[in-house]
Amino acid sequence: MTQISSHRQKIQRRPVHGVLLLDKPLGLSSNQALQKAKWLLRADKAGHTGTLDPLATGVLPLCFGAATKFSQIQLDADKTYEAVLLLGQKTSTADAEGEVIETRPVPEITPELLAAMTQRFTGPLAQIPPMYSALKKDGKALYEYARKGIEVEREARHITIFKLNMAIAQDPRAQAAIKIIVSCSKGTYIRTLGEDIGEALGCGAHLGSLRRLETGGFVAAQCVTLAALEAMSEAERDACLFPAQSLVSSFPSVTLDVDNAGRFLSGLRRRGEPGQWGPDAPLVQVYGAQPPAFLGSAHVTADELIPQRLLSPVEIQDILRAAQSFTDSFPERPPDIACGADVPSFQH
Repeated sequence: MTQISSHRQKIQRRPVHGVLLLDKPLGLSSNQALQKAKWLLRADKAGHTGTLDPLATGVLPLCFGAATKFSQIQLDADKTYEAVLLLGQKTSTADAEGEVIETRPVPEITPELLAAMTQRFTGPLAQIPPMYSALKKDGKALYEYARKGIEVEREARHITIFKLNMAIAQDPRAQAAIKIIVSCSKGTYIRTLGEDIGEALGCGAHLGSLRRLETGGFVAAQCVTLAALEAMSEAERDACLFPAQSLVSSFPSVTLDVDNAGRFLSGLRRRGEPGQWGPDAPLVQVYGAQPPAFLGSAHVTADELIPQRLLSPVEIQDILRAAQSFTDSFPERPPDIACGADVPSFQH
């Protein structure tokens, strides 16, 4: 497990803009992983896009600089997880980190039973958030109450399980185990889903492991580990960054000429000819034509392009300089990668 030193040498921070797809290691909190990556990149501004428990591993997009302006899109994104449910025991935290609070016999797990469970837990569901969560109640996280043995009332949250695959698994820690792959809406607690499946089976269950495979179109195969980052040069670390616009790349795009781009960056609405900006849309990505640069996001209403989240001129210049530096450092790599053009299409 990667440890974070408490005695670091003083480093010179710098502007870093983009998205690092981190494969979060087991045992670190999301914030610990973020701080480690921020230190390795010497970044002056950073944030993550929703927490993963220390028990969980997998896709954790980290936003730096200008990319932090668009992190809410990832917070709201659908996600996919792989988990192992250990049957026959409930724990205080609904995962393997908690104390066993109940043990029950496990029924025979047949393909027919799993098919019935799959059907039962697919679609719209109401979930009661677990006490061991970061949700706030009267200004305090629920886990703070839980650690004192206090249980508070929680309102059910409406979530959606888009797809659920279940299969019998082998695990030495339990009488029986089930591997699940879940595609779900934001706000879904996989620990709660595991507990609910265990109750439906009549034996109880808790999570033995949890891995996020995908979030908002970003997948595990695109991720880099902290160990790999540590072994890289700074230029190689910078090359791992996806551009800020990768967070909005599934939305329509609009390109502005020099005059309109300048006014747009000043926060002014741009009136267009009928259809010039495309149909009405709640979010579009906006680019300048000269020099080619990402300017921010907007929405389109009645042929008006209305700014939402904008990059500053300083941020745009930083990004253009970084793209040139990338080209100088990696002349064998296509320059469009440095400019952020070669990004995946994040359609769910």
